Amino acid sequence: MKLMKFAAIGLALALTGCAATGPKFAEAESAAPALKADQGRVYFYRNASMLGAALKPAIQLDGIEVGNSHQGGYFYVDTYAGSHVAQTSTETTNKVSFVLDKGETKYVKTSVSMGLMVGHVVPELVGADQARKDLSELSYTGAKAAK
Repeated sequence: MKLMKFAAIGLALALTGCAATGPKFAEAESAAPALKADQGRVYFYRNASMLGAALKPAIQLDGIEVGNSHQGGYFYVDTYAGSHVAQTSTETTNKVSFVLDKGETKYVKTSVSMGLMVGHVVPELVGADQARKDLSELSYTGAKAAK
């Protein structure tokens, strides 16, 4: 019985190490730069969940890797107005397409679903109200420089 208890504690500690650890949204958001006049901002985030906790697949925007889907983390990318495709890949590739206007902000939530060999990380557009609520609990993970 004690062995099971220690194993459960060990598993919980190991999975805690998989969560994002940067500054929380309110703190990081206050330091975010203003948008350029011809750009929009896209937030990518993933709520904290034990399902697929170790999965951190790359997120691509228009075929360029811009960051990773971290449990409990978020990042944003400022990019040109127009049509865009965000995608993640594990054993399958999942995509979401959207149009971004100048000065507009879009929110792409990634969620883990069950897969055959490994979980699938699926991106979906969410509304600003839901995203802001979700983001308040998350940590900034940073983004890779867009090209």
